[in-house]
Order: sequence, then structure tokens, then C-alpha cells
Amino acid sequence: MSTATVVGGGPAGLMAAEVLARAGVAVTVYERMPSVGRKLLMAGHGGLNLTHTEDLARFGPRYGDAADQVAPMLAAFSPDDLRNWCADLGEPTFVGSSGRVFPEAFRATPLLRAWLARLADLGVTVRTRQRWTGWAPDDGGLRFTGRDGATSDAAADATVFALGGASWPQLGSDGGWVGPFRERGVAIAPFRAANVGVRVAWSDVFADRFEGTPVKHLRLTVRGVDTDPVRGDAMVTRTGLEGGPVYALGAAIRQALDREGTCVLDVDLRPDLTVGQLTDRLGRRRAKDSVSTWLRRSTGLDPVAVGLLREASGGAVPDDAAAAAALITAVPVTVTGTMPIAEAISSAGGVTWSDVDGALMLRRLPGTFVAGEMLDWEAPTGGYLLQASFSSGVVAGHGALAWLRRGATG
Repeated sequence: MSTATVVGGGPAGLMAAEVLARAGVAVTVYERMPSVGRKLLMAGHGGLNLTHTEDLARFGPRYGDAADQVAPMLAAFSPDDLRNWCADLGEPTFVGSSGRVFPEAFRATPLLRAWLARLADLGVTVRTRQRWTGWAPDDGGLRFTGRDGATSDAAADATVFALGGASWPQLGSDGGWVGPFRERGVAIAPFRAANVGVRVAWSDVFADRFEGTPVKHLRLTVRGVDTDPVRGDAMVTRTGLEGGPVYALGAAIRQALDREGTCVLDVDLRPDLTVGQLTDRLGRRRAKDSVSTWLRRSTGLDPVAVGLLREASGGAVPDDAAAAAALITAVPVTVTGTMPIAEAISSAGGVTWSDVDGALMLRRLPGTFVAGEMLDWEAPTGGYLLQASFSSGVVAGHGALAWLRRGATG
């Protein structure tokens, strides 16, 4: 019987293990943490957004520069395939109003429990508290260090690595695998924080009043970077701004920060109205109206939106209707950096695409495959992250299986 080792017990690793075990391969999964699937469980705190229902023509470009590399993975294991897989586990899904897909249980625990039961039935062995530290110097086997500090080596006919990126290190993905991989000549793009909040130097007055307040229905654009605007809600934090629109523009924000050291987000507080329409509404100001009342009555801006206008204008919102309208549609918010990668939902960077083939096998290490966030891709929240992790695990699993079959036939 052929053997395979999967290093990393997240969605990508467990999916690769399932593909291999279904084909009769003896699979052992090694996981650094006391239990597998910890990032999946963390994602489940928000309802476990597994994937999205938009068509693949729109789905694929969500992966930015890696869209061409991710496309074959989505073809191999599509959003519909993922939903059917969940249903087969006894955890059917539903589609939210935004097109996002969730388990009907709206939690990760039942899905993970059913999945682990299936893997056990398939004969998959899971060994926890085993940190991979590199390759053994004598025979090239995989070296692991246990909780007690004792080392052990493991050999297999094929190996799938799914050790994650560098976000949420407390859940097991700390990027510690980079050193051993580089020693073997594998090219690694530096890790960067993705789906992460940005730093803004708010005034104390604004931060004290609006920390934890959402800015609703805005549209964000990164000034000076050719990218599409993004709509949604953002959250004011003590030190900046976070939320879906900020995350979706993460690559563009990093590009501007790398080039200039800072970047400007233009915030459109009323994206459904033109400057002309806003000017007309603001031109009807009553003499007795305060600035806040004027803005609220004319345009419906709430206190946090008015606060943003004051931040951008040094405390005094322009009295002129046309100037105020122009500011409302493009409030400049200066970003000085991103929050640390340890606070990011995901990470960009990882094994470069030129170092793996279409089956996700490392070109320098035949029989060794890579899946999940170890690869150099990123995507916004909304189901795209988990979908690519599952899909890459399927591709790596089938790649390892094909490698084993080639070896068996000579």
C-alpha cells in the first residue's frame, strides 16, 4: 500500500488527506496544535462563510495576480462541489442575501466533527502536537518535534504540505516552514498582511467618540492606484479602519504604501448620489441649521460620517454647498500602514508559482506538494479564502495520487 504524509491539519491539508485516503493510500496527518482545524473553527465564529455563489467569471478575478493560477483549482473543485461535499457530510448549506454560502448550522463545529469522522472511517491517522522542523539530514525523511521536545522522523511515498501562511500564529500558522524550504532552494515571496485593518492617525476627539462605530454604505478608492472602487461597511478602530471594503483593497493599499510610504483612501459617503445632486440638496440649507443638522437633513449623514468630514477638513466642514458635496464624495483618509500580520485574517506571499507545477508539486522536490496559504495568493473575505484552500487541497491530493500511481507503474 502506498503511503502519504500530510503536514498541516487545516482545510487544505485535510482535503488532500481525504482525496488520497479515498484512493486507498495510507495517510498520516501531522498537526502542530493539540487539534486540527483550528482556523476553520475560528472562521466559524462569524458563521463560517465557506464560499460564494457568484459566477466563476467574477469569482476568479477575486484572486488578483494569482487568478490564472487559482482558476484551474476552482475548476477542479468548484463552489458547487464544495456545497455538495458539505451536504454529503450531512451539513447542507444556504445562501445569504449577499450571495455568501454558510452551513445551515451556521457553525464550523458540526462540519469539522463530521469530516473528522469520515477521515477516521477512511483510515486516516491524525497525529497532533507534532511540529515539522525540516528534513532529516541522513535520509531526507520528515523531522518532527513533539510536545516533550523529542524528535521523530517519518518517511512516505508522497508528502503534501499545508502549513498555512503567517496570520493567526496562535492557531498554528506562523510561517516557521519558510527557513527549511529556502534551504532546499524553494523561492518564497515575503509574507504580507492581507485582510487586515489599516492605521490612521485619528485625532483623540474622533477616536474617543467613534471607536467601534461602523461607517455604513461607503465606497472606497485607493488614490493613485488603478483599481475598482469597493462598497460596503467599515469599522472605525482606535488606530484606524477595518472591514470588508478595506480588506478588498488590501493589495492596492500595500502597493501605494510601498511606493509612497503612505496612501490616501478616498471615502465616498454617499455613493448613490452625484456631486451635483448633493450640491442641490446642500444648497437648501436653512439659516438656523447647525453644520451637523444641515448635513443630516440634506444628505442623511450620521454623526460618524460628519466626524470624518471634520477630520478631513481640520474641524470645519466647508459652508459652501459645492465644496461640501465634493468632500462628501471623496473624504481623504491618510493611511500610514497596516496592522501587524499576526492580526491579519490571512496573508499574501508564500511559495512562488514558478516553483510548483500544475499539480502543485515542488519542482525542486519531486513527490512533495504544497497547498493552501503556503502558496503565493490572496483573496478578500466573502468565502474566497476557504474556497481556494479547499480547492488547492483537492488539486494537491490528486497530484500526489498521480505521482504515487506513476511510481507504482514504474
